[in-house]
Amino acid sequence: MDTKIDFLYLSEPDMIKAGVKDMAKCVECMEDLLVTLNKGDYMMGGENHNSHGCMIMFPDEPKFPGMPKNGPDRRFMAMPAYLGGSHQMAGMKWYGSNIENKEKGLPRSILMMMLNDKDTGAPIALMSANLLSSYRTGGIPGVGAKYLARKESQVVSIIGPGVMGKTSLAAFMAVCPNLDTLKVKGRGQKSIDNFVEWAKAEYPQLKEIIVCKDEEEAVRDSDIISFTSTVSNDISTFPEIHKDWIKKGAFISMPSAAKFDSPEFVAKEAKMVVDNFALYEAWEEEYPYPTYETMGIVGTYFTDLVHEGLAKREDIIDISDIITGKCPGRENEDEIIIYSVGGMPVEDIAWGHEVYKNAMKQGIGVTLPLWDKPDMA
Repeated sequence: MDTKIDFLYLSEPDMIKAGVKDMAKCVECMEDLLVTLNKGDYMMGGENHNSHGCMIMFPDEPKFPGMPKNGPDRRFMAMPAYLGGSHQMAGMKWYGSNIENKEKGLPRSILMMMLNDKDTGAPIALMSANLLSSYRTGGIPGVGAKYLARKESQVVSIIGPGVMGKTSLAAFMAVCPNLDTLKVKGRGQKSIDNFVEWAKAEYPQLKEIIVCKDEEEAVRDSDIISFTSTVSNDISTFPEIHKDWIKKGAFISMPSAAKFDSPEFVAKEAKMVVDNFALYEAWEEEYPYPTYETMGIVGTYFTDLVHEGLAKREDIIDISDIITGKCPGRENEDEIIIYSVGGMPVEDIAWGHEVYKNAMKQGIGVTLPLWDKPDMA
């Protein structure tokens, strides 16, 4: 019996060589993933099998020397899952996050992804996951824009010009070929300048890039609006969006949060769409009402509105039901659609598996031994 086990290690440069930044392919992968979720062929953590993951957060005043102190984005998180369909793969994304990393020239979060054999649990690949996570996060809004944005959309607005803003724009550009005007709203000049320089280099087809002074200028007259700002669990700090600012027919993509001036508008006038409703049910169980302020993901605002009696459960539509034709998508050119992007470890498995397969075909990465024979089997 052959008991030898080895696995593939993929550094960030290896991941780039293997195609992790191919956004058009990533959007296709995410669409296939969402259909797999619709069938129920997956498992995530928790008793409800839909948990986002397990998070370690720290006290404001630690009692022990050396224990980290609570701060913005200060956490560790494990995100395990199994994904069936064309993948048949288990895995887990693991990361630490600290906003102070930026002062050291490091990303806020440093992520790794492990893929495992679904039967033996043996490691298949260990990979750098910052780009993996960023691109799958953008890929889900790309699927939303493909099905929900107006086909002739020309103006896209990015509120929060960080990594999520870049990959969201990449996805929109991949699925909406008529986009020619970019509006940008950020907090710091450095991040704005970096984003504008990147967008000019990546998308020369953009005829105009407008740096906006506030959220109102960014939202007005935009066909696609993306909120990708980092937020705290204080709703007063969320960027604002007013009903009167929104153009008829706008598609609002929200991997992050915003403070709406009219709950009635969201519940009664806009169409509420989520990436996987079961995820928001799980969050509602884990973080009881009011959930939105804690989670900062707009799908939990939708469930809060149901709790308040302003909306009904059936008013919240799963994007996979639109993809598979169970529910209508955009029903007219004036319809305003708000789309929640929550982030799920099954997405990391799906895109990670595709990149791994590319790496294997092209001979990219380093093979590492686990053992020839387990010592205590």
